Amino acid sequence: MIYLTRRERFNAAHRLYNPEWDDKKNERIYGKCSNPNWHGHNYELFVTIKGEVKEKTGYVVNLKSLSKLIKESVIEEIDHKNINLEVSFMKGRIASTENLAIAIWTVLFKPIQELGAELHRIKIIETENNFVEYYG
Repeated sequence: MIYLTRRERFNAAHRLYNPEWDDKKNERIYGKCSNPNWHGHNYELFVTIKGEVKEKTGYVVNLKSLSKLIKESVIEEIDHKNINLEVSFMKGRIASTENLAIAIWTVLFKPIQELGAELHRIKIIETENNFVEYYG
């Protein structure tokens, strides 16, 4: 079994906000991250796949195909956007990095299988001190 990771980057704004709570409670729970005027991050996304090396190609999947899939399915949808308002796969979710990792997993799971591999991990670095890993 080989594990292969592709890194991509994107910039996006969001607000940690639960619509069931008033602004005071959101501020109490989320602090500055609940700023009604949003805040942003320079995210790093790591998509790790796993599989067997194909004898005829010498790789698990074609990295150009994997990169294209991630860019078309995730990066183009989220880069320089407001996660709360503009990202379809985040509709109805609190815009936390945890929920973002789960949503990206959902978007990529089947298409990566169609490439002939298995999705192993989604890792998102939000800041130099904070990152999330999701293993499905």
